[in-house]
Amino acid sequence: MVTLSNKIDFAVILSVTNANPNGDPLNGNRPRENYEGYGEISDVCLKRKIRNRLLDMGYPIFVQSDDKKVDGFSSLHDRMNEDEELKKEKDKDIFAKKACEKWMDVRTFGQVFAFKSATLASVGVRGPVTVQSAFSVTPVDIDSLQITKSVNSEPSESRSSDTMGMKHRIPYGLYVFKGSINCQLAEKTGFSDEDAEAIHQALTTLIEHAASCSPPDGRLEGNTL
Repeated sequence: MVTLSNKIDFAVILSVTNANPNGDPLNGNRPRENYEGYGEISDVCLKRKIRNRLLDMGYPIFVQSDDKKVDGFSSLHDRMNEDEELKKEKDKDIFAKKACEKWMDVRTFGQVFAFKSATLASVGVRGPVTVQSAFSVTPVDIDSLQITKSVNSEPSESRSSDTMGMKHRIPYGLYVFKGSINCQLAEKTGFSDEDAEAIHQALTTLIEHAASCSPPDGRLEGNTL
């Protein structure tokens, strides 16, 4: 496999319409915003979306979310132990090389392998692809809707319309995030031009299966530059 030929810088534009692109769990799941009122989508959220798209495209992914895992493993440790060679490997460099060859996201973003019962105490892989957080180009407005409970959680409960909750969405926002792919780190992980093209395709279709449930037609759309 030939590694990356040239350094790549990229930018992605996302439009948000009647949706919550990245809720903050410490703030009632309101869309994230900075102190100046600009909307924010965290880099962790964006990497999750990229991993999900790569998984949809058929690439093996090490860090799978619980709601999108395709191999049935309940933890990263179990997923690593499924490979007998990795499980028994005692050389950190060889372990890192095999992990990069096996999982697309490891050779892309890097990964820290640190498990209590593993043969190696800790192995760190630094990936060539970096992704910044996305910010809206202008301050965003946040609509908050009050909702009521419509079903019972337990058989003994009687449904009451005074069980309230909140739902938040952004009427419209235009977000931009940037990233880069480093040649030197790509050489270390084996990240290739073909992998870079796969990342490009993932970014182009980043929101394809991430429609928001916010009414009436909450959606995210994206384009790469």
